[in-house]
Amino acid sequence: MNKKQFFLSIVLASLIGGIVALAGASYLSKQNTASNFADKQDTSFVNWLSDDKFTVPDGINFVASAQQVTPAVVHVKSTLSVSQRQRGGDPFEEFFGFRSPNREQMPQEARSSGSGVIISEDGYIVTNNHVIENATKVDISLENNTRYTARVIGTDPTTDLALLKIEEKGLPYVKFGDSDLTKIGEWVLAVGNPFDLTSTVTAGIISAKARNIGILRTAENNLSIESFLQTDAVVNPGNSGGALVNLAGELIGINTAIASRTGTFNGYAFAVPSSIVKKVMDDLLEFGTVQRGLLGVTIRDVTPDLEEELDKKLGVSQGVYVFGVNDGSGGKEAGLQEGDIIIGIDGSRTNTVAKLQEMVARKRPGDKVDIKYLRNGKEITASATLKNISGDTKVVRKEVPVVASFSGIKFEDIKPNIKDRLKIRGGASIISIENDTWKKSGAKVGFIITSVIGAEGRYRISGANDLIALLEDSKGEEVVILGVYPNGQEYYFEVQVE
Repeated sequence: MNKKQFFLSIVLASLIGGIVALAGASYLSKQNTASNFADKQDTSFVNWLSDDKFTVPDGINFVASAQQVTPAVVHVKSTLSVSQRQRGGDPFEEFFGFRSPNREQMPQEARSSGSGVIISEDGYIVTNNHVIENATKVDISLENNTRYTARVIGTDPTTDLALLKIEEKGLPYVKFGDSDLTKIGEWVLAVGNPFDLTSTVTAGIISAKARNIGILRTAENNLSIESFLQTDAVVNPGNSGGALVNLAGELIGINTAIASRTGTFNGYAFAVPSSIVKKVMDDLLEFGTVQRGLLGVTIRDVTPDLEEELDKKLGVSQGVYVFGVNDGSGGKEAGLQEGDIIIGIDGSRTNTVAKLQEMVARKRPGDKVDIKYLRNGKEITASATLKNISGDTKVVRKEVPVVASFSGIKFEDIKPNIKDRLKIRGGASIISIENDTWKKSGAKVGFIITSVIGAEGRYRISGANDLIALLEDSKGEEVVILGVYPNGQEYYFEVQVE
């Protein structure tokens, strides 16, 4: 190629490049003035996700699981009675020790909300105990806005779980999965109603298993079970009681708590594993109360701090150190001693107290567990029969309270836990009111009647049947009903007995 030809080729290339550049600029200018977003998005250079060659792997497709689970996650709204006292004295209050309705506002209804998961087609729902604790009424809203009033079948504060029931058939429900098979790093979905935003789905992974964060243990309750699944799926207030599911749409946990300094999500959430949830729900369904099998040992995690405290080397970096063994317990009968280190239950490694408690919590009194432990470095196996808190293997059944009716009002014997909490000897709780006279007089569901003042004087109420008998004898009279709300607020009202 001579110099003339080289020069002409340079000019020709420059001319072609300029034409192409001008055409491109003109095309882009026209596209940028598009009058709708559909046209703008059609020209996107990041639309590679819609290419036929790109597919979402089946294992991380959240759509099918979300569609399957969402209809079975419900909104739980609890009603509690609260009241505010006004200043000033009242002779009636001073004499009888109860507050006059003239000196006090009528009890107001406070509300709290959370989530729940339908676990059977006939309306059984699992939620957290703290969502419905001390509630006088529990309302359930389905995804389609159908509403029901739920009955509390049973509760278990030691695992923060509760079983509810609504009267319906053919409901969608979530099947239990096996939380033991869940792996750290596995994708999961959290479904619930945070901030009253119904049917919210968030995604994350399992961050840890058998996590103990110390939120359930109290001075009154040292039998709490904390072996949470930890996840980074976003969970906020209102998600409590909602579903944690795997991508097959199986229930592997009940969302219960968040790690937060602000009250909202800060990165981690915690769920009761389905291995515990299923056992607790079965117990509440069959017996009305949880059957707790106990090994009867005092235990701590093996840690370097523990070695320093004991001033000795334990020979292992993980396990459960036995500090003491109760006389007559299953652990004592199996040969456990102070200083033993439990490393396995029923073939599962127990590196922490949380894991050991989880394994034992799946059992009932009378069940046997195989224990693997170390004593002076030597591995030993034994079989232990678990016992209940009373030291035997008997089944504990919930005492069904007496329910009685009078003139459109239903009364129920107060539950032992409420009696203990309020420090009262007896009484009858109002569970439903279909009587306008009582409603107008100030009677409310949840109010506990402890005394009645009639023409013959004041009578203390021991239970529902006792109250009905007294009301029958007082027909045609005006009586004063005295009592207390579940929150401890004392109150009274006058009513004409019809």
